Amino acid sequence: MTDAPTRRLWGGRTLALVGIILVAANLRTAVTALSPIVSEVSADISLGALAIGVLGMLPPVCFAVFGIFTPVFTRRIGLERMLVLALAAILAGHLLRGLAGSLPVLLVGSVIAFAGLGIGNVLLPPLVKKYFPDRVGLVTSLYATVLSFSTLVPPLLAVPVADSAGWRVSIGQWALLALLALVPWVTLLVRERARPRMAQQPSVDDAGVDEARPAVLGRIGRSSVAWAITIVFTVSSLNAYAMFAWLPQLLRETAGVSAGQAGILLSLYAAMGIPTALIIPVLTARLKNVGPIVLVGVAAFLAGDLGLLLAPSVAPWLWAAFAGLGPLLFPLSLVLINLRTRTHDGSVALSGFVQSVGYTMGALGPIVVGILRETTGGWTWPLIALIVTALAATVSAVVISRPHMLEDDLARQG
Repeated sequence: MTDAPTRRLWGGRTLALVGIILVAANLRTAVTALSPIVSEVSADISLGALAIGVLGMLPPVCFAVFGIFTPVFTRRIGLERMLVLALAAILAGHLLRGLAGSLPVLLVGSVIAFAGLGIGNVLLPPLVKKYFPDRVGLVTSLYATVLSFSTLVPPLLAVPVADSAGWRVSIGQWALLALLALVPWVTLLVRERARPRMAQQPSVDDAGVDEARPAVLGRIGRSSVAWAITIVFTVSSLNAYAMFAWLPQLLRETAGVSAGQAGILLSLYAAMGIPTALIIPVLTARLKNVGPIVLVGVAAFLAGDLGLLLAPSVAPWLWAAFAGLGPLLFPLSLVLINLRTRTHDGSVALSGFVQSVGYTMGALGPIVVGILRETTGGWTWPLIALIVTALAATVSAVVISRPHMLEDDLARQG
């Protein structure tokens, strides 16, 4: 927990708060803007099943890869400059995807955009710790909620915009949001550069506190705190990406719903992330023992998956809602990155470790479910696999319930 004195939320930090919220608004747009209009894109660019599968795998893979390297580069150039580069990559990726005339260009544009998203994923928790050490729970709640909306809104706008202006505008329009997010961070950098050096006083905003030192990066894999948070994040990521990829087909085949109804149920699944994003970070910051929150998330996963397994047609909306509550482990993990670290370099290192490992494993979710579905011809074993992964988070609840810090783990290592 942080012992930083409480300040007014807006007091001297308006640009940082607006900037954090705008970054969060960008972090899922490229992920969900394409899939609703695949047929329109395919009219110009041939997208077979393999290409669509690769596009679906790219987000967690890029999040993992760039999550590994982000702390290293952040150490060299600082949080804000690294974030500006990430936003520039998101902007360029959106534009390149919108202008793509072939599959390779579409893939390259997607990789660039997802690279920016992956860097932004890692940088947001330490940015919250740097600018809002006294409001970690509240600000994490705000940006996690915006992140949920950034998952929901692009699919709702994709088809209407594509119908009226074409798929290229539908995909490329999100570059404007990335451009908007650049404004507060570039302004902060310009202001910092313009400040007379003699007038600069040591503060939470000063450069140098955001470095992830090599000693931290090299030993973090031996920390029980780091692994406990990583397992919780992994369980959320793996289950969420598996459901985003397969829930509509699962519901059509087991519950007998139409394609339109399956899409609505998928939206319901995604929408459950909004109340959890609002509540979980604030609740986590106030509780000494957060282990029960982990168990609630596991119970939600179990209720949803068991309902889909045993009685899918009875109340598919209820099972989708329960399954959608399970990823409350995601905002829990984000706020714990700050609550279980004392320093900015610890927060940067832990954020990179948790998200790189978590997204790597998350990328396996859609693949494993697809393989089990093909080899068994049904959904029993895929759902059992998801249930087993959810149960793995119960082990982490024991470690996370003890409020000890990453730095303490590293100090005991010598």
